Amino acid sequence: MGQQKIIFHIDVNSAFLSWESVYRLTVEGETQDLRLIPSIVGGDREQRHGVVLAKSTPAKKFGVVTGEPITQALQKCPELLIVPSRHYIYEQYSEQFMVILKEYSPVVEQYSIDEAFMDMTGMELLFGPPLECAYKIKDRIKSELGFTVNVGISTNHLLAKMAGDLKKPDMVHTLFPEEIEKKMWPLPVEDLFFVGKATAAKLHTLGIHTIGELANSDRNMLCSHLKSTGDTIWKFANGIDEVVSGRKNQEAKGYSNETTIAHDVTEREEAEEILLGLVEQVSGRLRADGKKAEVVSVGIKDAWFVSSSHQCVLPNPTAGTRELYEHACRLLSEFWDGKPIRLLNFYASRITEEEGRQLTMFDTTDYEKQEKADAAMDAIREKFGAGAIKRAAFLKPGERASQKDAEKSN
Repeated sequence: MGQQKIIFHIDVNSAFLSWESVYRLTVEGETQDLRLIPSIVGGDREQRHGVVLAKSTPAKKFGVVTGEPITQALQKCPELLIVPSRHYIYEQYSEQFMVILKEYSPVVEQYSIDEAFMDMTGMELLFGPPLECAYKIKDRIKSELGFTVNVGISTNHLLAKMAGDLKKPDMVHTLFPEEIEKKMWPLPVEDLFFVGKATAAKLHTLGIHTIGELANSDRNMLCSHLKSTGDTIWKFANGIDEVVSGRKNQEAKGYSNETTIAHDVTEREEAEEILLGLVEQVSGRLRADGKKAEVVSVGIKDAWFVSSSHQCVLPNPTAGTRELYEHACRLLSEFWDGKPIRLLNFYASRITEEEGRQLTMFDTTDYEKQEKADAAMDAIREKFGAGAIKRAAFLKPGERASQKDAEKSN
């Protein structure tokens, strides 16, 4: 018999708010811990716009939920402390988080900025039984980095992720196949991975309210009402991992990056900012490997888990961030109809090492200058970390204004 697969899912608790709080306490010298008071990250209190990106436990007690408008959150808790997001800081903490995880497993799959899967099969010889190892990792992250995580343990990605969500924060949970009926089936169907509000509403009309009821429903009936989604969630309810663990290693064919967003993105400016972050990571990996891409694609998954994508062949193979980003934005504008985005993906394929560029008389872009700028940024990040330098798109409005003034004075 083969060795049983062991998968960990590690998820940072209230990531943006935790990271913001740790940075303010340890770097900026503040004494107030955002995690201990009603507080959120995201939006602007004075302008009263934006949404909740992350919330503290005290804010949650007032009914504040991630993704809701700032105005609505303030109605629930008028004394709510609102702090703006600083993604460049969160990227640094995410990087440190991943560094620790990679010390415990050769296979760490970053799922988003604040969560990852670890294949821990056979690692008990080095780090002890899975449960013991999970506590070591959790407590080390808390001790060294100052924030808490949840660890889910199972035999596949789906169940590990479901385990990590059972109870938060700062917890370790198992959800092995033999524990599904006791631990997962009593949960409301909304708690199942991949079941959004629209799907849950349809399930309720069918008299299905718990994951157990879904698992024991007629599979063909579900498919007739929900098409392929019905089959997928039936498998998930029964602990069968289809999508989560089926993420393919596309490194040989292409380079990709994606992020699951904590709230619904409906503004083009925000979508393009997130896309820039994805493009920067992919283009950096291309350049590090001495590769270029001939084809790029952008994909999204909306709030109803409907996926769509668009791709194009580039005029010339490139690894340039600006070039790739411009094509990515054009692709997004061509197919995105404005529906709320929950997942965004950028994929570069048809990889080549081809040198040279076919220019046209109308193309006046200084590609050599762009390549030197990319190389300089790569060098700075390699030496000082991912957050050492950032593009203007990631700056707050006040910072952008200061940057423009500085450019004018030079």
